[in-house]
This record gives sequence, structure tokens and C-alpha cells, in this order.
Amino acid sequence: MNEGKKQLTFIDLFAGAGGLSEGFIRAGYKPVAHVEKDINACLTLKTRLAYHFLKSRNEFQTYVAYLKVLITRSELYELIPDEIINSVINETISDETLPDIFTRIDNLLNKESVDLIIGGPPCQAYSVSGRSARGEKAKEDDRNYLYKYYGEFLKKYKPKIFVFENVPGLYTAGDGKYYNDMISFFDEIGYKTEDKILDASDFGVLQRRKRVIIIGWQKEFSFSYPVFEKTTNDWTIANLFSDLPALKAGQSLLTASYVTEINECLLQSEIRNGLTFVTQHITRPHNKKDLKIYKLAIKTLEQKGKCLKNDEIPERIRTQKNFVSFLDRFKVVRSDSVSHTMIAHIAKDGHHFIHPDINQLRSISVREAARIQSFPDDYFFEGSRTSAFTQIGNAVPPLLSVALANGIKKHLFDL
Repeated sequence: MNEGKKQLTFIDLFAGAGGLSEGFIRAGYKPVAHVEKDINACLTLKTRLAYHFLKSRNEFQTYVAYLKVLITRSELYELIPDEIINSVINETISDETLPDIFTRIDNLLNKESVDLIIGGPPCQAYSVSGRSARGEKAKEDDRNYLYKYYGEFLKKYKPKIFVFENVPGLYTAGDGKYYNDMISFFDEIGYKTEDKILDASDFGVLQRRKRVIIIGWQKEFSFSYPVFEKTTNDWTIANLFSDLPALKAGQSLLTASYVTEINECLLQSEIRNGLTFVTQHITRPHNKKDLKIYKLAIKTLEQKGKCLKNDEIPERIRTQKNFVSFLDRFKVVRSDSVSHTMIAHIAKDGHHFIHPDINQLRSISVREAARIQSFPDDYFFEGSRTSAFTQIGNAVPPLLSVALANGIKKHLFDL
């Protein structure tokens, strides 16, 4: 932060588990409110805000006690000021809920202004795979128009800048209708916008993850799309997973010691940032047929350097009725490169995220998925294993977010 300047404030809409928010908090911004409909994601947000509060007061060991299950979640939250816990608003944004959400945010603001609004509606409405799965129903999906609720917050709080994140499929959804309507809508309510596709792998995230980042600003301001500082390295998934205990399918470690010393990848990415143990190294069980396919998929990658296709799976172990489309149904996370795009479907099965170690023979754990998304090991995901995977798969990688936050901050003080 620039010394003598006020702390920049933001509201996070459709906040999920807080990956986007995390980057802005790291860059020195102050969250006023997070609005999110999923109860488990809201608990994750509250727990993360508790982490930031306790760390700012040099009481990090209290948070560690929670991770070790020495205190309960209720006991943890009792140590945090009400205004912080209450800043997480568990609501579905709709015409009916908007007045109450506005009132709650107004009470939190206490006449303070909002510098920034961040967030992005659920991406399934715009994603190519999501549209393909829903067919004609995709055209009737109400989520196509959630940007209008985003706009209601812009009209109410008039932030200088907003950041709207979504999938590249936004450009082609409805033959471009939704994107064009969205940009026109933002223009009508007083915001000029620019947008680009950014790849998370350019910002230290060990994952190829392309996202549309729309940045809007009040027309009266002289502003342009920032140049975001990229990070170059040659780190791989092998570096990312190197210190984690080996597990078999169905095994889980709620807490466990690291098996090697910290490496440069884990240090520079801040994935290991103060804990002496890893949390939520939780795997799912698999049936025998799936494990045979996993072994074949790993061997195919190791021996032929390519992904196993569905139509290459022997009929005796095949588990998919449809082996014509979705040919890459079973996919190994390459150890010698960065990962392919993390998706929320990982909550339903692990077939698209098979661990590269044939001796472990399983899909990746909750913590491994979180690391691929660049969440630090002290980031705790509340709820079941399935909920944690969903939250992680839907998230914005914090390392991408912190690059956005720092790039925007350079200009915000001048507006």
C-alpha cells in the first residue's frame, strides 16, 4: 500500500471459496462484503477471514489450533469481530434478496465508499462444455443474465473500477449475444470496459487456465487496461506435489507432516507459507475397473507420451457407455508439465485428474487440487470432500488474482 493512502475497499460478488478475494486481500485491499449462495463456500470465506484477522494480530497459532481440530469452528468464529463474520452474506442474488443484501452492506460500510467490485457469475452458463451438456436448455438458463444483478451493485455503490471474471465461452455463448448485451449494459450504466483472455499459467499458477477478465471503469476517469506482471518459471506438477505423503485411493490425511523440505516452487508460490504440516490431503475411493483404467492411462502417458482415449479402453474394463464423444474422459495430470484446466466436475469423479504416480493409483486429493489452483496449504475448505472439490474447481487461482489486484492498484490511487 502507498503510505498515507486509505485502504482500498472492495465487494466480492458470486464469491465462491474466495480465490479472487484472496489475491486482493494479499495486495492490501480491504473486503467490505462477500456475497455467495453456497453455505459451505460461505463458511470457507469466514474461516479465511478469521485466518487473516488472527494473522494480523500475531495470533496465527490460534488458527493452527483450528486446523488441528483443537478448537471448534464456533470457538474460532467467537474470536473474530462480528463485522468480519457478518461481512459474508449467504444469499442467492435475486430481485427479492437485493434490498436486504444492500441494507446489510450499507451497515457494514458505515458511510465508507466502495473502490472496487469484483466477481463473476457461475461460468457453467457460458462454458462450451456446459452448453454442450445442456443443449437447447442452455438458451433458457437464467444464469446467462446474472451480469444484470452485478450491474445493480455497480449502480448502487458506484465503484471506480470493477473486475468481471468468466470463461472464454462467454464470447460465443448465444452466438455472442450475451457478451454484446453485457458490454452494452455496462456502457449504459456509465462504465467503459476492456477485456482480454488471460492464462493463469502466465502468473505462476501450474495450470493452463484461460479466463476472460473484463475490467470496467467510470467513464469520467482516464484509465486503460493494466499491463499485468507475468511470472516465468519452469516448475512442474512434480515440484508442486513433491513434499506430500503418498496415498492410495480412499486414504485420507486431515493433517500430516511434509515428507521433504520446501522447494523453490512451493516457497515462491507461497503454497507453503508458515505451516509445518499439510491439511485436507483427502482422496476418494475408486472401484477396481476404474483403477485398471487409471493404470492403463498412466502407462499410455509414460510409454507413448499421449492421453488414453475412451475408444482405446478394452471392453472388459470399460465403464463408459459413450466411448465415441468425450474421448479424453480419463486424463492424467502430467508430472513433467503444468496441469490442464481444473474444473468443478472433479467433485463428481476424479477421472479427468488422475495422479501421475502409478504406485499411488488414484485421482488427486483435495489438497493437490487446491495446490494446482495455487491455494496455500493454510487455506481450509469447509464442508464435505465433494463440496471442497466443487469450491476448488470453480475458484479463481489466487496467484492470478494477486497479479490483477497489484496491476489495478497502481492506477486506482490516481482516479
